[in-house]
Amino acid sequence: MIDRKHCEDLDRRDALARFRERFLLPEGVIYLDGNSLGPLLKSVPERIRQVVEREWGQGLIRSWNAARWIDLPQRVGDKIARLIGAERGEVVAADSTSVNLFKLLSAALSLQRGRAVILSERDNFPTDLYVAQGVRDQLGGRHEIKLVDASGIRDAIDDKVAVVMLTHVNFRTGARHDLSAITAAAHAKGALVLWDLSHSVGAMPLALNASRADLAIGCGYKYLNGGPGAPAFLYVRRDLQDRIRPPLAGWMGHREPFAFVPDYAPAEGILRNLCGTPPVLAMAALDAALDLWAEVDLDALRAKSMALAGLLIALVEGQGASLGLTLATTRDPEQRGSQVSFAHPEGYAVMQALIARGVIGDYRAPDLIRFGLTPLYLRYVDVFDAVAILADILRHRRWDQAEFKRRAKVT
Repeated sequence: MIDRKHCEDLDRRDALARFRERFLLPEGVIYLDGNSLGPLLKSVPERIRQVVEREWGQGLIRSWNAARWIDLPQRVGDKIARLIGAERGEVVAADSTSVNLFKLLSAALSLQRGRAVILSERDNFPTDLYVAQGVRDQLGGRHEIKLVDASGIRDAIDDKVAVVMLTHVNFRTGARHDLSAITAAAHAKGALVLWDLSHSVGAMPLALNASRADLAIGCGYKYLNGGPGAPAFLYVRRDLQDRIRPPLAGWMGHREPFAFVPDYAPAEGILRNLCGTPPVLAMAALDAALDLWAEVDLDALRAKSMALAGLLIALVEGQGASLGLTLATTRDPEQRGSQVSFAHPEGYAVMQALIARGVIGDYRAPDLIRFGLTPLYLRYVDVFDAVAILADILRHRRWDQAEFKRRAKVT
């Protein structure tokens, strides 16, 4: 039987415990939704004040040079590169995840002429599938989108597949693909792979270069804590960079953006994947949030993530079957990301009741309650206390109230 004292002992021995004080966490809240929106780092407001009051307020347009605003996409990208196993000059921060997916998927298809299939997982994050459908339609319907179950991805890769497009960690269940094995299987058949790292970057070590991954995109506002709607990022392996001709040929991706010539000429390397003017305030917030990661041991981060998930599962299942929860996440820690999901017929109402008690997770249709396990600020006692509140809500049907069943726009 796991008791609270055991969890307190784990917290005292936690090598990552010192990072918790760097976050602004509301009193009385157990935050289990960092896989959807990371909390605010205490360093970010001061950075934003500096950008607004000094760089913008006093420097005005001079700050594009004096404060190096113009270099933010690559500077932020280089910080992210370490977290995904890439090199400097292989990542830029830009646009949104969806826009970056459009750019890289379109570019990848142009490199794979003669192949017409975009292969993906049936339960991929929906916006990725929507973007793929838009790319297909934009290219005149000459491509086919083939969807298979996660277990069938490798067997479905054949010489007709142009691009394998996958999210590394499933947003509903937390199931994790074997990035290296799938990349190798795709390359063996002549296909490119485009990875969405939104639910894995900042939650575990990644090794894109070691795996010879081709292309990747990812989100800046989940585990990276860049703020709501933070800029996303994209990765292009170095030897592919100058083969890509961006489908969104904007001035920031031009070889000489301030020459103002009428014809487009792509910049060398990763910078050609930029398009419009970077959002300086949002980019500065992400830049400040990323400074923390220079101090983080990613292997220790992953070890704590697996331990937190294992504790959550053990505590829930230790309550017995009467709670009515069904584990929707694999029990194998090596095959999951940094989240745990449970199915419940009244999942939405259960989650709203939890939030009302100060335990913030989220709900994903049709019936999943989802808990993000973010090791930099989450304590073992937080998991213990959250499960105790969850058990009380379920045993006494405290979720069975009209206010908890009323659907909001964001779930």
